[in-house]
Amino acid sequence: MIKSLTIGRHTVPYPLIQGGMGVRISGGNLAGHVARCGGIGLVATAGIGLNSPHFDGKNFFTADPLALKDEIAKAYAIAPAGVIGTNCMVAVTNYETMVRASCEGGAKLIVSGAGLPLNLPELTADFPDVALVPIVSSVKAAELIVRKWKKGFDRFPDAIVVEDPGTAGGHLGEKMEKIGDGSYDQYATVRGVKAYLRDDWQLDIPVIAAGGIWDRADLLHALKQGADGVQMASRFVCTEECDAADAFKQMYISCHKEDIGLMMSPAGLPGRAILTHFDKIRERDVALGVRCPSGCLKRCTYKTDQERFCIVHALDRAQRGDVETGLVFCGTNAWKADRITTVQAIFDELFELKNGVPLKA
Repeated sequence: MIKSLTIGRHTVPYPLIQGGMGVRISGGNLAGHVARCGGIGLVATAGIGLNSPHFDGKNFFTADPLALKDEIAKAYAIAPAGVIGTNCMVAVTNYETMVRASCEGGAKLIVSGAGLPLNLPELTADFPDVALVPIVSSVKAAELIVRKWKKGFDRFPDAIVVEDPGTAGGHLGEKMEKIGDGSYDQYATVRGVKAYLRDDWQLDIPVIAAGGIWDRADLLHALKQGADGVQMASRFVCTEECDAADAFKQMYISCHKEDIGLMMSPAGLPGRAILTHFDKIRERDVALGVRCPSGCLKRCTYKTDQERFCIVHALDRAQRGDVETGLVFCGTNAWKADRITTVQAIFDELFELKNGVPLKA
């Protein structure tokens, strides 16, 4: 039942993409180890320059692409033959720059969401071997992207990720009031996207389920329901290889189910995070009189009206270990983390391996 996963020209033994987690939660170390274990590792590009040697406190847009290339190189040093990609948020100001830097740095695929990546094929035209994978939460969004890409660029997606806003972490592609109202059926959406691709375009590409995938039972359920693979993010936070500070990982281990909830991002998108200290994030920015320090988002209520807080720096603080005033994004199952483990141990559990070797071999 569990097969290899081929996206574009790139094949991995196990049908798993490690989801992109910014800022620097999934950097080169985590992505490299996931790729070495036989999955697809993603470096999250958003704000990646902040905690890097390239950032001098003022040069956000210069540091970001340089730091991204460093992290991709770090991942390939760990997994020279692995499949390393990036996650690029449409909502960021330097989206085009980070897509190009991903390609120049050697990314084999680009997963793109937090908005519709309608011009992604144009940005990657000089790199035809780079697989393109949009994230959607509806059949309608998939239809729009496919039609736009085919008409404008004669290009189809190499895979599509269907993300469940009811369970996924970070920024979510759904209106706040519709999340959790019982109307969304993730696997009906997976099957609907597959049917659209097959019936309208005679296209057979992987459709990947994302959101709420934690253990082998979740993986097998996703495959049984029609997904060709899964994208997992929160499960990999509490690993030795994750790029986050120990204090960030401890937030997952210590939190309770009821501590995880929805917030509205200054980007205009809902997000899911640990909310036990949420008020302190804004209090910190207000107390220090922080204005927009980086201009990282195309649309930002903090930049224009001082509403909410500066999200990229809140995420950066959390990644460094300041979990009192930093924002800790997570999926609904983060509370299930009970210890620090390794990426290989997670693969062993998911795919019935022992130190990477199939038990039934």
